[in-house]
Amino acid sequence: MGAFLRTLQGDKVIWMIVALLSVFSILAVYSATGTLAYKHDYATNYVMRHITLLMGGLILMYLAHYLHYLRYSQWAPIMIAIAVPLLLYTIIFGLEINDARRWIEIPVIKMTFQASDFAKLALIMYVARTISTKQDYIKDFQSAFLPIIIPIVLICGLIAPADLSSALLLFLTCVLLMFMGRVDIKYILLLLVAGIAMFGFLVVLSDSFPDYFRVDVWANRLDSFLTNKDGEFQVQQGKMAIADGGFLGVGPGNSFQRNYLPSAYADFIYAIIVEEYGLLGGFTILALYITLFVRCVRLVTISSKAFGAMLALGLSLLLVLQALVNMAVVVHLVPVTGLTLPMISMGGTSMMFTCISIGMILSVSRYVQKI
Repeated sequence: MGAFLRTLQGDKVIWMIVALLSVFSILAVYSATGTLAYKHDYATNYVMRHITLLMGGLILMYLAHYLHYLRYSQWAPIMIAIAVPLLLYTIIFGLEINDARRWIEIPVIKMTFQASDFAKLALIMYVARTISTKQDYIKDFQSAFLPIIIPIVLICGLIAPADLSSALLLFLTCVLLMFMGRVDIKYILLLLVAGIAMFGFLVVLSDSFPDYFRVDVWANRLDSFLTNKDGEFQVQQGKMAIADGGFLGVGPGNSFQRNYLPSAYADFIYAIIVEEYGLLGGFTILALYITLFVRCVRLVTISSKAFGAMLALGLSLLLVLQALVNMAVVVHLVPVTGLTLPMISMGGTSMMFTCISIGMILSVSRYVQKI
């Protein structure tokens, strides 16, 4: 074990955060799926599946951290070229689960794959590459519009029909990445205008293709939030779970609301954590994500190459913002989104690409620390 731990290179604090989030993930999923497993007589099948996926993700993280991060710069254009047809295929032919077409079924093995997770990673890599390699040349409309704005609007626009919250989060991350990459503010404003235009275009298309665009769902969730109707059953149960938790919680495995809270093991797993581990546990999870972001910002300040800095910053922004939005949904600060809690919620594609993203951040830290 000691020999293996010595092979873990890069920021040791980030590795520790990954370990702690993994432990929280297993405990929380085991508790949150207890009632589900009992109803279907599957015993520990759910948590064992989650552990298998988590271990697979950690292996991918380990491999990703061993590759030199400059390779990801070389792969970015290829991944963007793959992401666009994958997203188009998902919109037209994707599996419809919970009234959303987000999944592609892989032939033969019959497993589902969420193309948007691949596309999010590809876009962050591409934007980081473009900003780092063309920063001195982004001085006119053509150099900003074609290489940066069009890919961002296109990818986010293709994700939005089935998953608006992920598209908005990715769009915001790209805007922040451009701002921190010192792209001229007028081009950032142009990106915002183009994004609004794309959203309007999607709303117009929804009248002709209602089966492919979830505008009604977006409107209902926003109306429920703004009018404070508490129309979402999940929100009500999530609030009750948090209230039951108090400061120290009811104890591991003793959650009561897991029996009633839909998606307790996915979108609303943070509510189960707060119920069982109290505000102390909830703040611990929040502190881990904030610490992850702080360590990544540190990489930006010491990295000698712009791509490494932009890559670590973009990926950490996407992960931490998603975590903050997930927590905000649970405490009813924003409308219900369907975003999972990175590295903790039970999931397949989401867990894999989250682990790969952290592996890429660790790759940056590994080579930066060698300088």
